[in-house]
Amino acid sequence: MNVITKERSYVDVKKLTINALCIALTFVATAFINLRLPITANGGLVHLGNVALFVSAVIFGKKTGAIAGGIGMALFDVMGGWLLWAPFTLVVVGLMGFVVGLVTEKHKKVSNILLAFALALVIKIIGYYFAEGIIYGNWIAPVTSIPGNIVQIVVGAVIALPIIKILLKAGIFNEV
Repeated sequence: MNVITKERSYVDVKKLTINALCIALTFVATAFINLRLPITANGGLVHLGNVALFVSAVIFGKKTGAIAGGIGMALFDVMGGWLLWAPFTLVVVGLMGFVVGLVTEKHKKVSNILLAFALALVIKIIGYYFAEGIIYGNWIAPVTSIPGNIVQIVVGAVIALPIIKILLKAGIFNEV
């Protein structure tokens, strides 16, 4: 095995490990740190999976953000009794993670991070509006889920931002 192949192998294992850890963190934060919202007719859920998604996307980039968010939260849907939602979650939350990582990959300033969170909110509202419309066959009912989606992203952003700032200031992920 030559040096290039060893280096490539190390990088692949490192990326695989980071992605697996981010998926696991997103799943655990979604599955075990959540609260059902009484404000929505369709059983909305506020969870801290968005915190793990946002941290993963900002620190490790768009690919890890997409993988961690999409797979981590879709896995929760599959295992948590929301099976019908899993394909939509995979796409919608995967796109959220990708966009957050894309917007913040070159400049991790607070303004870019906040813009990325705002775009994630728009993607979530639009994506889950269409998902709910398709699932329930009703295009009016999904409007009732919008407040819960807003709360979910705002809570995630408020908790994730200081964590991201601390991790970036520590500089421990600069080499990743």
